[in-house]
Amino acid sequence: MSKSEVVEKVKSPKIKYGINFKKMVVKEFEKGLLNKDELKRKYNISGNSRVLVWCRKYGKLHYPAKANAGRHMKDPQKQRIKELERLLEDEKLKVIAYQKMIEITEREEGISILKKGEAKQSMSLDKDTHGK
Repeated sequence: MSKSEVVEKVKSPKIKYGINFKKMVVKEFEKGLLNKDELKRKYNISGNSRVLVWCRKYGKLHYPAKANAGRHMKDPQKQRIKELERLLEDEKLKVIAYQKMIEITEREEGISILKKGEAKQSMSLDKDTHGK
């Protein structure tokens, strides 16, 4: 190719896709049988992020806004389990914090806040959380 030749990039006209088509592509992607690039080839979809944008808009799974935020899980049940495990861990940390606050308050004020039955329960929770 010589310097005198000018290469022009011809843009194809923008294609409008229907909502039903978009939802069908997203559903197919979430089943996990085809990845984004395979779906683009199969349905002749232009654009590098179009399928991902549709997934964020119409999908049932969580698709992070940042590309480096990690891969999403294609199995909604596994994703829900992970989410619930994170929430459970957060709640365990809250229980420990509340127990420490009660201990400090009881020590500083010289009063008993918990009833004896609740104290036994907190002791067993304390053992469970420190054992891990």
